[in-house]
Amino acid sequence: MEAEVVVRGGHVLTMGPAGTITDGAVAIGGGGIVAVGPAAEVLAAHPAAPVVGGDEGIVTPGFVNAHTHLSEALVPGMGEDMTLFEWGARVVGRAGMHITREMARVGTRLKAAEMLLSGVTTVNDMFCHTNMGTFASLGAIDGLEDIGLRGVVSFGAEDVLDPHPVAAFLEEHEALADHAAGARLVGYRMGVGTVLGQTDPLLEASVDLARRRGWSVHTHLAEVREEVVQARLRWSRDTVERALDVGLLDVPVIAGHCIWVGRVDVGILADRGVAAAHNPVANMILASGVCPVGELQGAGIPVGIGTDGAASNDSQNMLEAIKAAALLQKVHRLDPRALTAPEALRMATIEGARALGLDDRIGSLEVGKRADLVRFHGRGIGLATVHDPCQQLVYCASPADVSDVWVDGRALVRDGALAEVRLSDLVAGSRPLADELVTRAGMQDLSCRARPS
Repeated sequence: MEAEVVVRGGHVLTMGPAGTITDGAVAIGGGGIVAVGPAAEVLAAHPAAPVVGGDEGIVTPGFVNAHTHLSEALVPGMGEDMTLFEWGARVVGRAGMHITREMARVGTRLKAAEMLLSGVTTVNDMFCHTNMGTFASLGAIDGLEDIGLRGVVSFGAEDVLDPHPVAAFLEEHEALADHAAGARLVGYRMGVGTVLGQTDPLLEASVDLARRRGWSVHTHLAEVREEVVQARLRWSRDTVERALDVGLLDVPVIAGHCIWVGRVDVGILADRGVAAAHNPVANMILASGVCPVGELQGAGIPVGIGTDGAASNDSQNMLEAIKAAALLQKVHRLDPRALTAPEALRMATIEGARALGLDDRIGSLEVGKRADLVRFHGRGIGLATVHDPCQQLVYCASPADVSDVWVDGRALVRDGALAEVRLSDLVAGSRPLADELVTRAGMQDLSCRARPS
């Protein structure tokens, strides 16, 4: 196939068998990758294709944000002094009772733009709400499709704190799956918000539906110590063991966090093929703990990196999450080799894709895969001098260094700016709906204006 564009860089980090190619290039055609190799060879094979980039900068696969909550898009910057359980009840729980499908669409567009501008091309979202009957989660698919970001969306059902009929939750799962079936780049997983946050009837019904429909699952497991304690009081099991008992792990599962896991838990996760999503920034903000990344990987568990939600991280900056993932492991283990820059980049690309079961299509720059890639320019301070491209990206780069982003061969970011929408329009459109949501939810008491100075 003739290339439609050739993307060139001083370093091409393929994250595949070709490794790192100095002065390399990637040829895109028909939404896929048609050639990867030394720039001279690729340019000679595709002489008519326009060229983006030169012999400086870095080209990578698009990043895979393995865990977030687009339901939080309009309520960042609240509750930073709360534990997870407090924050869940007072921030996202209250907002989730009032969010609408239009709020979801607008908030998703805003945060999808933030992700694109930090190099994300695929996002695994769990949309959490209890405004039943509005089918608000479908708005996340609407927003992703509007922007053009690849994604997987689930509805993070929970009914312990805000009870509703089980049938209402199952109806939204079905509606979201049907909506995803008609989307171009967005897939579906069943969401189990948390095992502890579901009543036994809802959890059992969810597992039964996932089995019957052949759905994969997105959930949280072992995020905080209180979760382990409460689960043992409720079932005489922790949440990993409870998930096993009820059959949740009989289907493909990606689990956010996996911090408070013991030896038995790790063995269960590995045996059942569960993947994990590490969310270092949110785990630090909420003081949840440190994910044992090395132990999980050592057991053969795929571990991706996630930003987590816009209200638990307060940002969807994937470059920040990648850097924090490496730094957190180093300082926690007191070992500079605990998680290296190349390992962190693999977690953010091919390992994240493997955790989602998408590594046959994305996550590395290989001929035949979809053309999801990022070009980092070399004009700024962050990449002005590149001695080791992996270290330079992980520890020095910022969204200001992102020049171009393609998703499925479509240029969504050009020369550091959104190519198809205006960021100012996304920002302006989000403000009135954010104010409306906070007002409806009665969350004004969480703003700095409501606190004593």
